[in-house]
Amino acid sequence: MNKRLFIFVFLCQFGIACALTPILAMAESSPAATEPEPEKGPHNGRMLREGDFAVELAIFETGVPPEFRVWVTQGEKPVAPQQVELNIKLTRLGDQIDDINFRAEGDYLRGDTVIYEPHSFIVSVSAGYQGKTYSWQYDNFEGRTLIEAKVAQAMEIDTEIVGAATLHKTIKVYGKLVLPANAKRQINARFEGEIKQVHVGLGDTVKKGQLLLTIESNESLQSNQIEAPIAGVITQQLANSGEQTGQRTLLEITQPSKLLAELAVFPMDVMSVKQSAPVTLMVNGLNTSIPTVISGNRLTMRDDQARLFLAEVDNTEGRLSEGAFISALIEVETFDVPLAVKRVGLQAFRDFTVVYAKVGEQYEVRMLELGREAGEWVEVLGGINAGTEYVTNNSYIIKADIEKSGASHDH
Repeated sequence: MNKRLFIFVFLCQFGIACALTPILAMAESSPAATEPEPEKGPHNGRMLREGDFAVELAIFETGVPPEFRVWVTQGEKPVAPQQVELNIKLTRLGDQIDDINFRAEGDYLRGDTVIYEPHSFIVSVSAGYQGKTYSWQYDNFEGRTLIEAKVAQAMEIDTEIVGAATLHKTIKVYGKLVLPANAKRQINARFEGEIKQVHVGLGDTVKKGQLLLTIESNESLQSNQIEAPIAGVITQQLANSGEQTGQRTLLEITQPSKLLAELAVFPMDVMSVKQSAPVTLMVNGLNTSIPTVISGNRLTMRDDQARLFLAEVDNTEGRLSEGAFISALIEVETFDVPLAVKRVGLQAFRDFTVVYAKVGEQYEVRMLELGREAGEWVEVLGGINAGTEYVTNNSYIIKADIEKSGASHDH
C-alpha cells in the first residue's frame, strides 16, 4: 500500500480523514513499483559493479562495533586491498555526514569509523584502482518515514526537545483521610444545672466564641453561658433544653478545615521516606490532585507491617471528608540529568527502545541507552543528541507507518 494511502486508511479509522481529504488526495491509484533486492556477494554484502570492477560492501558487527568491510574484485578475481583507495560518505537525516576511510587488513579493506545506529543514510562510495575512479550512490534507509505537517497536526503528533531534566522518583501508596487529634472538642458544663436554651443545632457551623448553651445553676440559680472554644461544625448534640447537665458531654464541635492523610508505607520503602518529602494526593471523586508534604508518622505498625506516614491536608473549602480513601505519590529521590526523554514517546524497534527524531517532515528512529526512570521522564545515557526534536504523544503512529513500509538496512 502506498504510504499516503496507508495514512488515509489509518485516519479513516479515527474519523479524521474527511477533514483531510484535500491533503490526502495525492494518494496514488496504482501501487508503487517494488524495488529489486540488491545483489549480495559471498560475504553477504551489497555488490556494486562498474564494468568488470566490483566492490562488495558489508557492515560487519561480529564481536566488534558495527564497521564497514569491503572486498574488491576485477573480472571476478580478488584484488589486493593495498592497491585500492576507498572512501565512503554516509549522509544521515539532517545532512550530517560520516566520512569513512579504509586500511588494508587481510583480504579486505576495513573502515576506520563505527557505523552507529540507526543504519539509515545515503551511501556515497568512491574507489580508486589503477588510475581509474569508480563511484556509486544508493539509499540505505531504515526506521524512517515522511508525514506531511498538516497530516501530523491532524493526528496530534506532538514533539519536544531533548535536554536536561529534573527527575522525581516516587513510590505509590494508599491510605485514608482522618481528623487530627485536636480537631474535636467535647462541650461539658463545669457545674450541674438546667439547660435553659440550646442556641445551636446538629450540623450548624459555629465561630470561636459563639454562644452555644445557656445553663441555670442548681445552687445559685444564676444563668451562665457556654461559648464555642473553637470554630467548627456541631457534630454531636447530646442535650436539649429543659434537661439537667449532669456529668455528660452536651455538644461536640469538629474543626474540619484541616485533615491528615494516613499513608501506608511497607517495610521495603520505609527507609526511603523522609520528613518533609513532597507528596501528591489523589482523592476518590476529586478530579485534581493535592500537593502536601510528609509531616510525621505513627510509631506503631499495622498488622500488615505497614507504617502510617502522615501528611497535612488543607480542607478550608470543605471538599474533603474524614474517612475518604486516597492514593498518593511520595517523592523519595530527586536528581538532575543532562539528557532525558518523556516515557510516553518510547517505542520498541527491533531489539531497541527508541524515540522518533523529527527533521522537517521526516521521522527516524533513535536507538537509546537508558538510565534511571522517574515519573514521566527517563534518563538518556546515549543514542540521541541534546537539542533533537522528538515525538512524544502518539509516537505509535510513526511506529505503525514505519512498520508498514518494511524498510530494513544492509548487514
